[in-house]
Amino acid sequence: MFGGLAVPANSPHLRKSGSRAVVSDLDEHEVENGAEEGFSYPGEVNDSKGGVAPISATMIMPSPILLWRFKVLLFLVWAFICCKVGWDSVMRMSVDKRDLFLYEAFLYFNPLLLAALMVWLWGINLWFFAQAGVNYAKIFDLDQNHLTHREIWKCATWMTIIVPTSMTAYIYLYSHGEVSYAASQPVLLYAGVVLLLIFPFDIFYFSTRYYFLRTCWHIVFPLQAISFSDFFLADIFTSMAKVFSDLERSVCRMVHRQVATIAWLEADSVCGSHSVAIPLVLVLPYLFRLNQCLRQYRDTGEKNCLLNALKYSTAVPVIFLSALKYHLFPDKWTNFYRPLWLLSSVVNSSYSFYWDVNRDWDLSGFTRIFKFSKPHMLSHLFHGRRWVYFWVIGSNLVLRCTWTYKLSAHLRHNYLTVFTIAALEIFRRFQWVFFRVENELNKMNAKSHVQLADISTEEEKLLHSNHNV
Repeated sequence: MFGGLAVPANSPHLRKSGSRAVVSDLDEHEVENGAEEGFSYPGEVNDSKGGVAPISATMIMPSPILLWRFKVLLFLVWAFICCKVGWDSVMRMSVDKRDLFLYEAFLYFNPLLLAALMVWLWGINLWFFAQAGVNYAKIFDLDQNHLTHREIWKCATWMTIIVPTSMTAYIYLYSHGEVSYAASQPVLLYAGVVLLLIFPFDIFYFSTRYYFLRTCWHIVFPLQAISFSDFFLADIFTSMAKVFSDLERSVCRMVHRQVATIAWLEADSVCGSHSVAIPLVLVLPYLFRLNQCLRQYRDTGEKNCLLNALKYSTAVPVIFLSALKYHLFPDKWTNFYRPLWLLSSVVNSSYSFYWDVNRDWDLSGFTRIFKFSKPHMLSHLFHGRRWVYFWVIGSNLVLRCTWTYKLSAHLRHNYLTVFTIAALEIFRRFQWVFFRVENELNKMNAKSHVQLADISTEEEKLLHSNHNV
């Protein structure tokens, strides 16, 4: 899921054994002539005494702050160009076609934008874990080549650049009449993402890609004992159900060659809002998680696993009762199925909120995850603060309720509203990660203490028996 050291030019590691440094390979006549003419050879600098000294690698490299400012400047210039080109292209279209086109464009690109947001927030999670000294590699069973928060942010940066650039190209080409070239943009983007994930060669974080795909396989086919990383990623997938639904609709339009055609009414029964595939894809992450809970109950016999499975099953009626609106007469939906949908939504939101606060989180050690190993402003702001309790619990309750809006297909008319709610759900999951990992860390520490206590007891018994002998 989830450098190198600068070596000086005259380092002995860059030379053969027994050879001299680069500056000493010049004869004395050349050095003296160079000094008299007022210039130095590469790797040399005139010191205050008139001699020649080698330049270290750090002297010819710009400062990290300067590089960071330059990158930010380039990013802002790129963002301005994308916004300007996109806005001008949209304004070229007729008013009656503009909304439908933007709706279609958002369908193709908003899943990857939300995925990029999730990657950014995951990098922030890892940064907090690193500052607090949390051994998250042990919790998630990662190998020594796992990605750090810096590498995660690097991936998120490229996602943030590539996806909006492709979207801008799509809008620009369509508005200028190049429909076939515009249609190729989302197709190439999706194909590139798939190829990057399954690329079998040891480049671009191969071990991390393999770990991610292996965990996805375990989620879909839980043929082995469920690990923490398996159900942790499956929980994140439930927050991205709308992403998977839009991905299915986008691929459907690509397969039926309807990209950049605005053929929503003609294809409504196949790839549109009435498609039966929408509720099926929305419910899949919850069914995967439910299946994991049943597998855990089979392996451990804990009744909590059945209660957790019941929680995920409450999302099923919310999704399918909402989808029935497109296949029933309006009176029948309003008088019978709509009250059932409202009741199932209340049950799902309440049960999920209760489980988050009382089961997934450990309120006895709340905010301990924000205790950094070194003094930091964020640690002072979050650690041991009572307002964090109220904010996380209150926002979790509100966002659990709004999440029902996103699961309900008959409410998803305004694509900007749906995108905002989907982004807020990802932010809720970002908050959830802190305290879910903290709870798991507390369990691991308690288990290790119990094991140490058992070992000490066995040693005392052995010493006592030896003493009696």
